[in-house]
Parts: sequence; structure tokens; C-alpha cells
Amino acid sequence: MSIVQMSEALANRIAAGEVVERPASVVKELVENSIDANSTWIKIDIMEAGLQEIRITDNGDGMSKEDADKAFLRHATSKIKNETDLFHVTTLGFRGEALASIASVSRLQIKTSQGDKAGTFLSLEGGKVKEQAKSDARKGTEISVADLFFNTPARLKYMKSLHTELGHVTDVLNRMALSHPEIRFEATHNGKGLFKTTGTGDLLQVISQIYGMNVAKKMLPIKHNTLDFAIEGYIAKPEITRASRSYVSTIINGRYIRNIPLTQAILRAYHTLLPIGRSPIVVLAIDMDPILVDVNVHPAKLEVRFSKDRELYGAIEQTIKNKFREITLIPEMEQKPRVKEKSFQHSLEFNERPNENMDIWKQDPKVVFESAQAFSQTEKAELAPSDDIKVVTDESAPQSSETEANEVKTFMKGTEKPRVPTIYPIGQLQGTYILGQNENGLYMIDQHAAQERIKYEFFRDKLGKPINESQELLLPMTFEFSKQESIFIDQYKEDFAKVGLLFEQFGNQTYVIRSHPNWFPAGFEEEVIREMVDQIMNEESVNVESIREDAAIMMSCKRSIKANHYLNQDEMFRLLEDLRKTTDPFTCPHGRPIIVHFSTYELEKMFKRIM
Repeated sequence: MSIVQMSEALANRIAAGEVVERPASVVKELVENSIDANSTWIKIDIMEAGLQEIRITDNGDGMSKEDADKAFLRHATSKIKNETDLFHVTTLGFRGEALASIASVSRLQIKTSQGDKAGTFLSLEGGKVKEQAKSDARKGTEISVADLFFNTPARLKYMKSLHTELGHVTDVLNRMALSHPEIRFEATHNGKGLFKTTGTGDLLQVISQIYGMNVAKKMLPIKHNTLDFAIEGYIAKPEITRASRSYVSTIINGRYIRNIPLTQAILRAYHTLLPIGRSPIVVLAIDMDPILVDVNVHPAKLEVRFSKDRELYGAIEQTIKNKFREITLIPEMEQKPRVKEKSFQHSLEFNERPNENMDIWKQDPKVVFESAQAFSQTEKAELAPSDDIKVVTDESAPQSSETEANEVKTFMKGTEKPRVPTIYPIGQLQGTYILGQNENGLYMIDQHAAQERIKYEFFRDKLGKPINESQELLLPMTFEFSKQESIFIDQYKEDFAKVGLLFEQFGNQTYVIRSHPNWFPAGFEEEVIREMVDQIMNEESVNVESIREDAAIMMSCKRSIKANHYLNQDEMFRLLEDLRKTTDPFTCPHGRPIIVHFSTYELEKMFKRIM
């Protein structure tokens, strides 16, 4: 075997394999060049999802003839001059390999001018210059990439459908527009408009053009500055969710990037506010000294490394949490509900009976509540649910004790100022939803979710302040684990011991626990121990804080009232008052909404009292 030096053409094609993955990669690299050229307007014309042609036109600085001649040489760049510049990158492109790589797998034409004299025209095929001439003097650059991968047909086999490839192109353009709202973008596909932004610098306007007006209305502005970071952007209210994390856009110094810990910090800020498996829409722009970020760690420059990363993640998480604490997160019902034709006999339990002439929505809520309390037990008995409605409870789960109920009551007295107004109960729907009112309109409250939130915050507080002691067990607990689990238990015995959990082997895959930390919730010891084993297998460490958090969620769910459980007026009012005293009374620990609000205006509109 002998070593030979690759030809320039072969080297460029290999580089293209890293830089030019698909048409969207070409669009990204060329638009980044236009941005670096100080363009305020960029037009992107796509034919057949970019496989036939990609044409980028801008009004940027343009290039001189000398620079245009050098632009397609490998590693030719105007962005960095020496090694020091590599650690202080302020541009989107800097390696000088994109144009050479793109040209090597396409038929490329470029017209460019600095605006003061005739421009330069170049035509390349497979990376080789085929024609060179003068062009018009319009300031800016127009570059056309046609027949992508024409000379590497094997690459075309990996292309997806045109719709899929166009989706990737659109995603790139969306990120560019979000990263640079000050630039006017226009995009077409096969001659039809794809999307357009105004370039006014208004990020919310770009969000509206990409995600729609309804989403833009539910976005919250955030802004926070530290000595090292300037954080600014928009976060969606928790009621606006998507199934993919791809709607979380993080931008560093004008560059869209992917950073898993950064995304996780954002999701932690939404903790218990989102349903399981759902993600928010977030656009977050972070400005920092370029020396604190290394952008030279990924071929497509999508992934970066940070200095002071923990400080950044903590600042972002806290900024989002603080924003949510400033506002009320009760979803508004904006559409007229559709009522299914079914019998609701005994499902709507009103504990007060206004006379026929009483306009209940204009009554003083306090009067309604006081009148409801005045009804006799006989009248309430007449309104009891029918015998065919079964109260559902979880008999296998540990039930709440009177002591626990009193502890919860005492705990709720010490919480901060309520974030929702007083709601006065007027009835119950299907033994599941409490109906309430105040001067702002009608509210529907999921009673199970409400009590979950109350008990979750109680247990979270209780488990979050444990005494660092172990509790000896009268009867040891015996566990049988799989072989894989046993391997991890043996490997991480010391980690378990540090948090007060000692595994004593009792056979090949059987272990005995004779004591455990005293913060383990009574009745849930086995679940917590098995969760700790799962965590050590997945993360190779034991995070006591997350274990306590999961235990609090589990206990709150199992010890809360279930659906089809009927409450009297006093019980409903007390539940609503306790909910008001929680820190986050808007969602249960699993992220499901607790309260839905119908404003008086919406009610009057539904009943045609106003048009």
C-alpha cells in the first residue's frame, strides 16, 4: 500500500460530503454568505426543492474581480486572517470551504459587483471555471447552483422526496429569518411565493409570519442581561405546544445553533407546565463575547461549545421562570364549544337554584356563594348523583390521612400572593369539573388536576428538605433485578451509598435493603428505589433532586381525588382556595391545564346578547 496525495477535485468532493448534505445545506451556506456581506435584502428562488436550481440574490457588499477569482479556491476566506481570529469569530462563515465544496458538485454561476464599476461573472462546472466575463454593476451578488450532485449520482439516492427536501429548505430559511429580523427575506418555490419577511427588525412580526398570528398573540417577551450574556426573545405560553423540540430556536450572536443542554434548560423552565411529550415554541437570541463560544466544532457550524455554560443555562432557566410568575396562565376559550348530543342526566350538579328571573352572571359572586351555603342538607340530598354513577378511586394506592390533610392545610397558609382571583363554585359537571364564577366570567376547573397541583407542591417542599439520616426497616425489602440492572447496581454501589441506599446482595440477582433515606415517601419506597436504579442505568449517576421531584409527582397523583367524585359546596370552595395559594395554579405536575376561562364577553357572544 502506498500513500498518495488526493487531487483538489477529489478533496473538494469529500469536503462537500460534510458541508453539502442536501439542498438545504447549500441554501444555508449561501444565505450566510449574503448575511456576512451586510445584505439588508435576500431573495431565494428554489426550483424542484433545490435539486434543479437554487438562486440567491442579495444587495450586499459584493466582491471585486480579484476576490471573485479566489472565492472558489479551497480554504479561501476573508473572515479570518490568523489563528487568533478563529477564537473570536464574528461572522457566520469563516472556513472558506463552502463555495469550493458546493461548486464541486454542481453547475454554478455567479454575478457580483461592489457597485462602483462593472461586476464579475463566473461559470463553473464540477468546481472548474468554464467561463469568465464582466457583468452589470448592480451592487450585490447573485449566485445560481443548478443540477446539484449531477456528478455524484450516488448522493442523489439519499435524497428524500421533494416535499421532504423542501421542508428542510423552509426550516433553514425560517431559522435565518428568526435570527435576523432586520433583513428582508423573500423566498419562492417553482415561481410561487414561499414566505416573505419585512426586515423591520421586529422579531414578533417574523414569528407571526412563520407560525401564524394566533401563535404570535400567545408569545411572551423576555429580556435579561448579565455581565457575560444578553438574553432576549419570545417564549410561548404553556398552552401552545408542539410534538417536536424543533420549535425551540436558539440563536447565538446571530447564528442559529443546536445545543442540547441549552434546550434542556429551556424545558426545565417549563417543568410541570407542559403535557408529557409536548414542547414549547421558543425563539431565544443570546449575545455574548465571541471568545466565550467555540463555533468550530461541527462541519455545518450548528453545534457550539460555551465557556461559562452553567451560568448561561441557569440565567435562561430563571429568566423564563420569572416571566411565568409575572402573568396569569389560564387558557381563554376563544371558540364556541360544540355540544355532543348525549344525555347528561345527573352529571351537572348545581348546589344552588336561582329563580327563573335571576341573571346568574350578573349576580355578586359572594352572594351566590353565601346563598349556596344556606341550602339545607335535604335539598343537597335531592341533587345527589344517581346510583348508576360509580365513584372511581384507586384502592391500591396509599390513601390520604387526616394528618396529611392537616399538614397540607398548614403548608398552604404560608404560600405567596395568589396568582388567580377568587373563584366561587356554582356546581359540578360529571363529578369531575368544578364550575365557578366571579366578575370575570365562568371558570371550569379539573378537580383532580387541581388537587394534584396542591399536593405536588406540598410533597415537593416536604421531600426537598430531608434530614440526612437513614431509617432502619423492621422488615427488610427484597428486590429481584435483571442481569443488566444487577451489573449497574454492583458498579455504582458507592454512588447509591452516598445517598443513603445500601444494596446487600442475596443471591445472583436478588438484593436486600435494610435501610433507606428517611425522605423516602411512605408507601412508595419500592417505586423510588427502582427509579433510582433506572436513573443510574440511563445517566450513570444518581440525581437525588430529580428522584424527589418524580416522587412528589407520583404521590400527588395517587393521593388526589379522581373523576366521578362528587364534592359539596364547602369542599369545592376549599379546593379552589387552596389552589389559589399554590405557586403555579395553572397546570398539574404532568403539564395538563387546571383552569379554563370563559369571559363574560365570550358568554354573551355565544348567547347572541352581543353581536
